[in-house]
Amino acid sequence: MTLALITLLHVLIPIYWLGGDLGAFYSSGFLTDSKRSVPERMLALKILNDIDMAPRTALIMAFPTGFTLAVAKGWIAVSPLLVGLVWLASLVWLGLAWMVHLNHGAPNPWYKSVDMGIRYLALAGLLGAGLSVAFGLLDYPLFVGLKMIILGLAIVMGLIVRVLLKPLIPAIVTLSTTGPTPDSDKTIADVLARTRPAVLCLWALILLASYLGIATPL
Repeated sequence: MTLALITLLHVLIPIYWLGGDLGAFYSSGFLTDSKRSVPERMLALKILNDIDMAPRTALIMAFPTGFTLAVAKGWIAVSPLLVGLVWLASLVWLGLAWMVHLNHGAPNPWYKSVDMGIRYLALAGLLGAGLSVAFGLLDYPLFVGLKMIILGLAIVMGLIVRVLLKPLIPAIVTLSTTGPTPDSDKTIADVLARTRPAVLCLWALILLASYLGIATPL
């Protein structure tokens, strides 16, 4: 029963990740529709931001669920204490991510900087561990190392999307305060168009990781 529950939790990660991303992707179309009223477009933005917390949550919980499953199946031999510490650290990070979301717009919150710092640490740790497995420095199954690398690349894609979305903020402010202008509408459409390749790349990474988890090529 325990193994089945852990497996279920890990299987739910790509489901909510891809499903949430698809919902956000669809909602963005209403945000860029100049024929919609400002309240409708702002509602689309709120829906987009709220739905986006599903993939953000999935990204953070991908490692603890996958790590626990790997330990339970004997692919990785570590103490239960380490598994517990991984879960504790992941839940703390998840709490910070939700604080950032729920307090969106707050001026320079400390938890936003901590959240970003954790992302860079997780990126370095995942890529380092994954490459160590790939080059035989860690005696773990190859697919486990590859999934670590893929999760690290998913974090990279997320960071790239954040950078690409930065020009969106002034345009959204213009839309919500003084109403849409041709320039603000063009900025919104252009920014979202530039992020789509990164999002599609992220979807491909998730599908690849899911395949590796099913095929488990040693």
